[in-house]
Amino acid sequence: MNNHKSLIPYYQQINDFLQSFSSGYQTNNPNLYCLRLAENQPNMLQYKPPFKKDFYFIGLVNNAGRTKITYDNTSVTDLNSFLVFQSPGLLYSFFRDETAKGYLIYFKKECFSFFKPEFGKEFPFFDLLHTNFFKLNQARFKEFAPLFEEVFTAYEQNDKAHTIAALKLLALLYQLKDFSIAFNQWEQGFTTPQQSLLKKFIQLINNYYLEKRSIEEYAELLFITPNHLSQAIKQASGKNALSFINDRIMMEAKSLIQFTDYDIAQVAWQLNFSDPAHFGKFFKRYAGQTPLEYRKAHK
Repeated sequence: MNNHKSLIPYYQQINDFLQSFSSGYQTNNPNLYCLRLAENQPNMLQYKPPFKKDFYFIGLVNNAGRTKITYDNTSVTDLNSFLVFQSPGLLYSFFRDETAKGYLIYFKKECFSFFKPEFGKEFPFFDLLHTNFFKLNQARFKEFAPLFEEVFTAYEQNDKAHTIAALKLLALLYQLKDFSIAFNQWEQGFTTPQQSLLKKFIQLINNYYLEKRSIEEYAELLFITPNHLSQAIKQASGKNALSFINDRIMMEAKSLIQFTDYDIAQVAWQLNFSDPAHFGKFFKRYAGQTPLEYRKAHK
């Protein structure tokens, strides 16, 4: 595992990632791991602070309860069933309710030694800029669950069956591709140019909020002027652009304070503030409470 300058953990190997939240999980295949998510799962952390990983991830989860996931400047709660896809290198964090059940698949493209096309082009839900997340109803979950079960059944037979599991996984990806294309075509029919820019802006914030905190820096990444960016974001959302950056920082600050035992100085360093006092002033300005007051009220 390597640490970036932003202090966000970056897991290059699947086993390194698994050991970070439980020493009880590991894979003999460095390119594929299938984890059944069960109710009251032992030896598994409920909260995982922001991290990045150098491999792909798919999750199908049901009975999610109080589960909360954070991605693309979005904190999603009030979940029942959901489907999530993530490419390598993206920022992600989660709080897992003990009632959650489902299927988690971690893989590197090397597990498809028989398959060479570019993943991002072949499967549009593996986007290099952002996590793709879909809330599902129960009917859709029941439709997808047997497809995941085929992958897991092959994976759990023995190590030699992992080639068959990879083939089953490839078939699963193609079946989910049709769903994601249909969903995105429907969604794009209601999108204005300003809303498209807002989406790109939010995606960039999620990847760079620890390093870039000015409108000018994001406008440069988007190849537009700061004024154009500010006006478009205001028109699309009714909010000023800087508030999206600050909201992303506050979202992670609240999670770290509520779900970890880090002291406030550690939270400040984790979020790349110059000193704890600066972080304390920033937090109180947006939360109306000091970090310690917030922890006492929400722990």
